[in-house]
This record gives sequence, structure tokens and C-alpha cells, in this order.
Amino acid sequence: MDNRSVPPGPPGPAGRRPRRRDRHGRGMRGPVAPPQVPLALSRSDTFDALVHESADRLRRRLPQLDGVDFGVRDVPPLPPGDDDITVPLGGVIRARTPAARDLIVVYRRPVELRSRDREERAHLVHEVVVEQAAELLGLAPESVDPRYGQE
Repeated sequence: MDNRSVPPGPPGPAGRRPRRRDRHGRGMRGPVAPPQVPLALSRSDTFDALVHESADRLRRRLPQLDGVDFGVRDVPPLPPGDDDITVPLGGVIRARTPAARDLIVVYRRPVELRSRDREERAHLVHEVVVEQAAELLGLAPESVDPRYGQE
């Protein structure tokens, strides 16, 4: 056994010697920010929170949306071979069976590329969620959210 790998000193509990964490004896570094600080949230976590906040606002107004799931995908599936396609910001995936639920999807990367800051991103996410909910319910976006298109 090499004496350099085991620190000198009395043995710890159960006859083992305490281990040093690094060569300077300072211990391991902790996280850069505690988990409750927004810095600890990733961009995708923050985006998910924006979508779910918007969905909760709409569910309070429209109980028909209680049976609808809201989700986030990074990029939309694009059909192959078409170069002149507009990239969608969101979409509706209708349930194929009675037991399944409809899904409203917001595509993260296209929305992030079209917004400059968090406030603009939150506004754009809400507009996309309102548009997709209106399409799913067969209503005008203004009837889903009276503030749609303002600002």
C-alpha cells in the first residue's frame, strides 16, 4: 500500500482512515448556484415552464382543455425533400383512440430563434399555445384568449 494515497492521522469509524477529497484538502466544490436559483435551470426547463404556465392560464378559462396534454419538442418533424417549407412553431396531435388524449406541442428551437429575450419568448409561447388550442377546439384565437394579438 502506498502511503501517499492515505492521509496520516488516526483511523476513522470502523477502523478506516478518512479520505481526502483533493490534494489541497479543501473538499469538493459545490454547484455554481443552488437549485432554487433560476441560473440552475436549463433553457429547456425554463421553456417547459413557460408552456405549462400558458397552458394553466388557458385551462382556467376553458375547461374543455382539461383533457388535453401540452408538451414541448425541440424541433418539428419536417417532410423530406421540400426546401420551401415554413417551419411551424407548434402543432396539434389528435388522439387516435378514445382512451388517448389530444396533445398540443410547442417546438422549442424555432420559438427560441424568433425571440430575443425571456419576455418576448413568453409572449410568443403563449400565442402559439392559444393558436393551437383554438385550432383543436375549432374556435378563433380571440375567443380562446381575448388578449391574443395584443402587445
